Amino acid sequence: MVVGDFAVETDTIVVGAGPGGYVAAIRAAQLGQKVTIVEKGELGGVCLNVGCIPSKALLTAAHRYEQAKHSDDMGIGAENVTVDFSKVQKWKAGVVKKLTGGVEGLLKGNKVDIVRGEAYFVDSNTLRVMDENSAQTYKFKNAIVATGSRPIEIPNFKFSDRVINSTGALALEEVPNKMVVVGGGYIGAELSTAFANFGTEVTILEGANEILGGFEKQMSALVKRSLKKKGVKVVTKAMAKSAEETDNGVIVTYEAGGKEEKIEADYVLVTVGRRPNTEELGLEEAGVKISEKGLIEIDKQCRTSVSSIYAIGDIVQGPPLAHKASYEGKIAAEAIAGQRSEIDYLAIPAVCFTEPELATVGYSEAEAKEEGLEVTAAKFPFAANGRALALNSTDGFVKLVTRKEDGLIVGAQIAGTGASDMIAEIGLAIEAGMTAEDVAMTIHAHPTLGEMTMEAAEVALGSPIHIVK
Repeated sequence: MVVGDFAVETDTIVVGAGPGGYVAAIRAAQLGQKVTIVEKGELGGVCLNVGCIPSKALLTAAHRYEQAKHSDDMGIGAENVTVDFSKVQKWKAGVVKKLTGGVEGLLKGNKVDIVRGEAYFVDSNTLRVMDENSAQTYKFKNAIVATGSRPIEIPNFKFSDRVINSTGALALEEVPNKMVVVGGGYIGAELSTAFANFGTEVTILEGANEILGGFEKQMSALVKRSLKKKGVKVVTKAMAKSAEETDNGVIVTYEAGGKEEKIEADYVLVTVGRRPNTEELGLEEAGVKISEKGLIEIDKQCRTSVSSIYAIGDIVQGPPLAHKASYEGKIAAEAIAGQRSEIDYLAIPAVCFTEPELATVGYSEAEAKEEGLEVTAAKFPFAANGRALALNSTDGFVKLVTRKEDGLIVGAQIAGTGASDMIAEIGLAIEAGMTAEDVAMTIHAHPTLGEMTMEAAEVALGSPIHIVK
């Protein structure tokens, strides 16, 4: 310990100020705790700065551009539609700045002490925070670790100027002519959609049989068809082997169908998953158990193997979703405050902002059957909905999964425009223990996309109005 480094005492210290950490800090402060939050980068973490928010802003701009060029069937035409990508990036940065500034205001408004630097655990009640110039010791009663994750780097694809991850893709200064995307998960599919809409010639290399493996095949097939309409080449069962940088681009070698192929591009974007940030934190020194994959083991209150240390978000089991991290952050803060809150993941939605959007919550039909439930799947098509027709967006469906014996809603899948917003109603229905009849008897405004939830519930009851049974 350096001379003059007197320990600062706090009730709860949160390591990481992403959507898990800052939410945990605010909730802990609301519950009467003296809270300190430590962040080595920007407030808001990956999500607000280089993930969820900027990627959706880029998708929106790209979609506007694509619509401006292709609305002839509505009688709308435009000549010389252009993209000033520097202005797109400036606008995107403005969106990010508003939100990150908002997070700082929320933390300060809740009297959370914000500390900049890297945290290292000394023991189960002590950590050091270091920056370039100094180090400070903190004594805490409880700690919440929320350090998030980073993109996985694969062999022969070392990140560089031309071999980029999602962060690099969101920071490009120009629209590439050609791009290879390694990995067809939700990040790869979303960014492929954005750049294809801007006019980039995109090739997706996916090792599995299909892209978007986390969603039902009926859903991912709609996205695959949409991508192909945009000129995206989707190669499945493909093994990316190497990337060779040239003076003005990159040559990607891959194997598919027993043949080795080469493709030239301006950039290769690698989106094959994320790795938890649990190294170099001193967690082992504090006695925290970590799996071989770097994930921290927790109980139903997000408590680790050390009773004074909690962990949330991408560094624990489950999908790396911002809203999962926020949810767990509230649970951890409430558990520290002595409340009986526990995690229950059934009603946590997953969304992919492709065209069409994909959203799922609760069980799929197959998952429900694996759990031993007898279920019925009731589907209603976007093509039979007035609002979808008026939006000229008729691809997709709403599917409700209900228990046969009583109609209890246990899951849903939505593919189509607005799926990201529509899924919330069904999440609430699952959380509240509602049945198909409850939803069918709820009056939905007309004409809206939300009506399709009611219509799907009527299909489940065997009495649909707007499709023939």
